[in-house]
Amino acid sequence: MESKKGLDFKHKEVINIKTAKRLGFVQDVTADLETGRIKEIIVPGSNKFFNFFSTGNEIVIPWTSIKVIGDDIILVDLE
Repeated sequence: MESKKGLDFKHKEVINIKTAKRLGFVQDVTADLETGRIKEIIVPGSNKFFNFFSTGNEIVIPWTSIKVIGDDIILVDLE
């Protein structure tokens, strides 16, 4: 998948393709400061979503879990 800018992700809805659940909208991204590449996207979490990637009240989604980036939606593959 080609590299994207962090701002390209703002206001995109994230959907888990395993469960067809809407996870929310991208709130932030983290990047590798040496390479400038995005490492993860962060979605505000809910107490109903318990997952390995959930930290506190946010869902941290690794770049490797992102499957498709559309104009308005990001599809991710989370267990």
